[in-house]
Parts: sequence; structure tokens; C-alpha cells
Amino acid sequence: MYRLLKQQEGHARRGEFTTPHGTVQTPAFMNVGTVAAIKGGLSAKDLEDIGTQVELSNTYHLHVRPGDELIRDMGGLHKFMGWHGPILTDSGGFQVFSLAGLRKVTEEGVSFQSHVDGRRLFIGPEQSMRIQANLGSDVAMAFDECVKIPSPREYFQAANARTYRWLVRCKAALAEYNAAPDAVNPGQMLFGINQGGIYPDLRVEHMKAIAELDLPGYAIGGLAVGETHQEMYDTIELVQEHMPADRPRYLMGVGTPGNIIEGVWRGVDLFDCVMPARNGRHAHLFTKAGIINLKNEKYARDESPIDPTCGCPVCRRYSRAYIRHLFKAEEALGLRLAVMHNLWFYNHLMTEIRDALDAGTFAAYRAKYSKLLDMRI
Repeated sequence: MYRLLKQQEGHARRGEFTTPHGTVQTPAFMNVGTVAAIKGGLSAKDLEDIGTQVELSNTYHLHVRPGDELIRDMGGLHKFMGWHGPILTDSGGFQVFSLAGLRKVTEEGVSFQSHVDGRRLFIGPEQSMRIQANLGSDVAMAFDECVKIPSPREYFQAANARTYRWLVRCKAALAEYNAAPDAVNPGQMLFGINQGGIYPDLRVEHMKAIAELDLPGYAIGGLAVGETHQEMYDTIELVQEHMPADRPRYLMGVGTPGNIIEGVWRGVDLFDCVMPARNGRHAHLFTKAGIINLKNEKYARDESPIDPTCGCPVCRRYSRAYIRHLFKAEEALGLRLAVMHNLWFYNHLMTEIRDALDAGTFAAYRAKYSKLLDMRI
């Protein structure tokens, strides 16, 4: 259930999203734990300490390893990974998209080759819902076809129509799984995904169609896969007008701090991206003054924290010089500290955005930080 608390400049929304495992203050960033773990050595306890509201895991990867039935038998994903807050699982559609050379798309679903052991696998709407029901996440994403940009308009039209038909099947399948007496999480919610590339009419037509299915939430998918930032922003502005105002809006796989600020301005409530963890593992760290590369020689004797304005556990204790040393020595602790800082930065960014929305000062916050936070120092 979503409750809109406030709407101000632009289309920015301040709200609350209630799930079976807690209420999420929105706008919110969902921390990506692909295989039920944050890459970089962070535990569920660490996620609590750095202000995480929602953890996101990957349907395809957990199906392949260790297996969704094993996780179901272990009590579901929350119990398996020791995380007690809300969890969103994606449908596996994007991973199938990324395996372009190894897949075959049909009306029934997608057959493809496992990236782990090469075995042939099949995922369709019913299989994706069954896997996610076994995982017991709070939000299950619909199985869709994510098409690369650019692609021919005719292919987008066919993929959109197929994605709609798949969504109808997803809705029926998840309702059946939720009604089962042994359902891991009978309150699991289904989010539909809007597709259509950067073709305005296809985006609007598809959004109108899936909105009629009256789902608990909706996502904008198929962006950050080849289009420009401006094309992405234009698409968000176009689509949000046709998204139900009383349901959460999720922009999938986006993005930089500036992308998030601009997404909030255009009415988005939920975000996810591997960027903070991935960049952290390469010593690219986010600060309120821009992005730094801690491997640079100029930080070898720098006694200051990563970000002097940051209150994260890393910045309260360690210097740039020490963390740089860990990277140079290839110590795993360096990755852990860098990822912890970056995820704290993203979570705290969302806190600042919510505070600005509450105070009616988000326009000024956007003007100050939208470009600054994405700059490389």
C-alpha cells in the first residue's frame, strides 16, 4: 500500500510504502544484493547500520545458485540471509536480456543457457512468479522483455505486446501462489513494468494498458541501456503522467546521484542501481563535493576521511590514506569499507531528499546537487 504524503515542485512525491516486512519512507534507494549478499562483504547487519530500507535480490541468479526451492525450504529469503526488512526481487528479465547471444524468446517465455554451468534453462511468467514466491520477497517484479536501445520500432511493438500478455499471466500465477496454504509470503505484491524504449507513443500506450490491471505498483524499465540522460528524463516525464498516483513508482537500474535527484523531481519513488557498490570496489567514492578515485597518488598521505561531511562508520574512523593502502595491498577490507561508504552515501542522499521534500526546499537542493554529485574530482 502506498500513501502520498506530499507533492511539491515538479512532480516530486514524498510518501510511504507499506510491505509485509515494514514501511518504506519514499523516495528510497534499494541496495542491490544480487545473490542475497552485497558484493564487497557487507552483511545484513551492515545494511541496517548504514540506513538501508529495502534490499534487492536477483531472481535469475538465486534460481541458478543455490536454487529457489532450497531457499524456500530454508524459510524464505528473509530468513536465509538474516535480513528482516522489505525485499524486492527482480524477475530475471534483465538478466535474460543480457544473455542475448544465449537465449531464445517465444510466447511461452525464454530459453537460455546458464552463465554458471552452461545448462539449458527456461523462464516464463509462471516460472518467474514461482521462483519469486519461493524466495518470499515483499515485491515480485513481472517477467518482461527488456529491449536494447536502439532497436527497430517494430520489435519494440512486438515486445511490448508480449510483455503485456506475460504480465496478465504473472498476475494470475502469483495470485495462485499467494493463496497456497504453504506460501512463504502470502502478502507478496506484483509490480508491472512499463517498456517501449524511447518511442513516446509506445511508452504511453503500454503504460495505459498495464495500469488497467490494477497492480500494487509500477516500474519504468528498459532505461539506462543505451539512451542519453535527457532521453531517459523525457521518458520518465512522459510516462509518469499515466502512472496511478496512489501506487509506488520504481525506476529500474538507475543510477547516479544526479539521475536519482532528477528522477525524484519527475515523480519517481523507488530506485536501485549496482553503481555505488561496483564503483566502491574500484575505489571510486561518492562525496558531497563529487566523485574521487582513491587510488590516485595525491591521497597517499591524506589523513582526512573519504568525505569530511560524511557521518558513515568508515568516515568516522578511517583516513583516505589508509583505505588507499588497503586497495594497493589488495586487502579485501578496502573493498568492504569503500562499498559501505558508498551505500551509506546513497541511503543518506535519500534521507536528505526526503527532508528537503518535507521542508519544501527540494528545488533548491536539486539546483545545488544534481550536477555536483556526479562530477569527478
